[in-house]
Amino acid sequence: MSRLIENLESVQSEIRRVAEIAGNTGVRLLVVSKTMPLKLLQELYDYGIREFGENRIVELESKHSAMPDDVIWHFIGPVQSNKVRKIIKCASVIHSIDSVDKLERFDRIAGEEGVNPDILLEVNISGEASKGGMTPAELPEAALAAAKCSHINFQGLMTMAPLAAEHDELIKIFNTLRELRDNVSRLCGRELPELSMGMSGDFPEAISCGATIVRVGSRIFAGVEK
Repeated sequence: MSRLIENLESVQSEIRRVAEIAGNTGVRLLVVSKTMPLKLLQELYDYGIREFGENRIVELESKHSAMPDDVIWHFIGPVQSNKVRKIIKCASVIHSIDSVDKLERFDRIAGEEGVNPDILLEVNISGEASKGGMTPAELPEAALAAAKCSHINFQGLMTMAPLAAEHDELIKIFNTLRELRDNVSRLCGRELPELSMGMSGDFPEAISCGATIVRVGSRIFAGVEK
């Protein structure tokens, strides 16, 4: 067994263990494949992985055209308004919409392209200037706008915690996102099933707080020759 698959199985095992303890049975692993060569993605695909996350449109386009059609591509990076059409043509799930203007642009262009991507609203819980996302105060307006869109499927929320956050801060951030999701779900009168939160260094805390998608890259590719 290769180092890549050993790493993957270790992550999958930890996800299952933490999810069982938390009673959270709906967790999906999103392999963050940014900067990784196609040969490693193909090895993961051959092992059964079908969901990959990219944060740059040029790399997403290249990998989208090279990998099998049943791969589900997630776009997890900052969204530039002039790249929305390119994102929509490749990604089935967009994690990082952070304004009403971008929502409306995604909805319009999705209609023109005849697709219906899932979208998540990114919320900056920690308030870090280096992090993307809308503020919690801006979320209700954006959620109501997202719920009215005809061509994109509003599925939930996403956040990123500070890299150096301690356990208690992580729990507070992830619980806050879950509470915000529950609040806007009631506000919009619809179920919002997805919480994209948790990465290589903090996915156990995220799962314990209700994450449904954990975005893991460095733990899977650690020590793997590119």
